[in-house]
Amino acid sequence: MRLNTALFLILLGAAPAAVPAHAQPADSAKLCAQIPPLAEQITKVSGMPLRHPVPCDFITKEKIKAFLNKRVKEVAKPEDLRAEELTLKKFGLVPADYDLAKSTIDLLTEQAAAFYDYDRKKLFITDTTSSETQEPVLAHEVAHAIADQNYNLSKFIKAGRKSDDGSTARLAVMEGQATWLMSELLAQKMGQSLKDSPALLAMMSGATEGAAGQYPVFDNSPLYLRLTLIFPYTKGMLFQNAVFERDGQNGFGEVFRKPPVSTQQILHPEKYFSGVIPTVPALPQPHLPKGYKSLVGGSLGELEHAVMLEQYSGKERAAELAPHWRGCTFNLLENKKAARVVLLYAVEWDTEDAARQYFAAYRRQLSKKWKQMTVATETEDAVTGTGDDGRFELRRSGAVVTGMEGLPAAID
Repeated sequence: MRLNTALFLILLGAAPAAVPAHAQPADSAKLCAQIPPLAEQITKVSGMPLRHPVPCDFITKEKIKAFLNKRVKEVAKPEDLRAEELTLKKFGLVPADYDLAKSTIDLLTEQAAAFYDYDRKKLFITDTTSSETQEPVLAHEVAHAIADQNYNLSKFIKAGRKSDDGSTARLAVMEGQATWLMSELLAQKMGQSLKDSPALLAMMSGATEGAAGQYPVFDNSPLYLRLTLIFPYTKGMLFQNAVFERDGQNGFGEVFRKPPVSTQQILHPEKYFSGVIPTVPALPQPHLPKGYKSLVGGSLGELEHAVMLEQYSGKERAAELAPHWRGCTFNLLENKKAARVVLLYAVEWDTEDAARQYFAAYRRQLSKKWKQMTVATETEDAVTGTGDDGRFELRRSGAVVTGMEGLPAAID
């Protein structure tokens, strides 16, 4: 399971056709009537054919939230949600009292204007779609429908679940392409094109980031939730543009036929073109007593490391250091009887110097995410001590930084 992305995908792949649509507004039919001409325009730009009409229906925002709550209980096991939440808390990405499932539902409900359900093959319009955003919102969802008809989005997402960071990269393919096509249609209405206007591309790719104040749930969410929610749209759009610049219309299908494998490839398309894949650094060995079992494991990509660096060391530091990421592994081990969860963590960087810098940054992160931190021993490449959840050891060896947190007390 990928941190929080799995939950987003569960909800985005929901099937609200099972929810009755009451009091359909008079203009919903008018909105649905915009779909065929929009589909024709998107087909012309992308080269992907519309294989059959896109069904359209209406749903209230209240019904969306009710359905999402029901959907989470049906699809997401409580132990999986708990494992994701614990991981975020262990890394200090969300507060200790944060309710991940509820907050994600609130976030998605607030953001919903329209959506394409790739399981039921149907586009849904909500009762809060404002008149000024109706056409671009519909264009975005129609782009999803056309991609689905050609590349089966449900299978595309499921195929990426074996790779933690890769699942977010695939989500960025889906949302980034739809955002690019939506933006290109808007540009053409102004007599322009993203193809020959870098300034327009930059402005439109940053439009989501400039919406502060419009969405209070989003604005008050932890940095991790805010950045990972907009990443597939903003950075995914820039990635799709880079592929389009290189491959033309073939690029719209290429990203589905040969999807990126990491958020690093999304952030740096040249790494996608050259096939740079993440490394898998070995985890440290904690030598724990009996009773510990793996709760959840996976990796944090360049995206998560950029978020952690920004949260604990500043945006400028994140921009400088995160691109040097090469690979990561983590595992949470739990002893239920002892009520203890141990975090094992390893991250590799492209140079020893970058690893030294990250070692210092993560040491700072430890001191900031805990209320209390006592250092027992410290050198340039190692620090040990105790934090809020037990003993910790942070070390650097070459280009790899490893950490163990939440360890039980040492036995003399």
